[in-house]
Amino acid sequence: MSRIGSFKSRVVSRELMVGTFLKTPHYVMIEVFAQSGFDFLCLDAEHAPFDRRAIDECMAVSRALDFPVLVRVGDTSHKEILWAIDCGAVGIVAPHIETLSQAEEVAKAARFGLGGRGYAGSTRWAGYATKTMPDLLAQSQAETVVIAQIEEPAAVEIADSIARIEGIDGLFAGPADLSVGMGYKNQDSNELKAALKKVGVAAKESSKGYASFIGDAGQAKSWAGDYGVNMFFVGSEHSFIRNKANEISLQVKEMF
Repeated sequence: MSRIGSFKSRVVSRELMVGTFLKTPHYVMIEVFAQSGFDFLCLDAEHAPFDRRAIDECMAVSRALDFPVLVRVGDTSHKEILWAIDCGAVGIVAPHIETLSQAEEVAKAARFGLGGRGYAGSTRWAGYATKTMPDLLAQSQAETVVIAQIEEPAAVEIADSIARIEGIDGLFAGPADLSVGMGYKNQDSNELKAALKKVGVAAKESSKGYASFIGDAGQAKSWAGDYGVNMFFVGSEHSFIRNKANEISLQVKEMF
């Protein structure tokens, strides 16, 4: 099965996966990362300057190379979700899910049905009118991934209920936002650690994927063991470029 076609099954089967947030809105970045060992990318349309055209260009390359690319949408409106998926996103990461009704609405907006995603067979995702309606309905169910970001302390308390919602395929614990929401200026509090564990238990009990952000690869083992994270969003290309540039600069200067 293709990388895009198998991505959802890998998420819900809690397979170990590694990717990153992409901040640079350019399709060449997709080409480069598709050559890497990463399992996925996530375009950060919430915190980086991705407009609809940039998303469209990135998704054209994603589909051509069969490389799974998610979009963290700027907000959870039907319009934002529709644009991302129609362009070809394998799924969405929905920020700041705080209530059950919000989670239910996001799951509905990402899929076809009454009150849900608007049907069109002419998009890139749909193969530009080359597929039948039954095939596209089946493709939506089999392929589209919806990951709910748990970023508010109140959402941690209902994480188990959010995870049980049909159409929510994974939970994403946001350690920075959770820490700030708890009143801390760092990510080392016992309260945060308890929240990460609670969200992890909720995801596991509902057989949903569990994602989180880590600053570097060194955190992965402890976060998998302590919290049950299986889907790692590691840094961003900004940190990769800067870190490698610093490393090369130091290596050269140490020769003299």
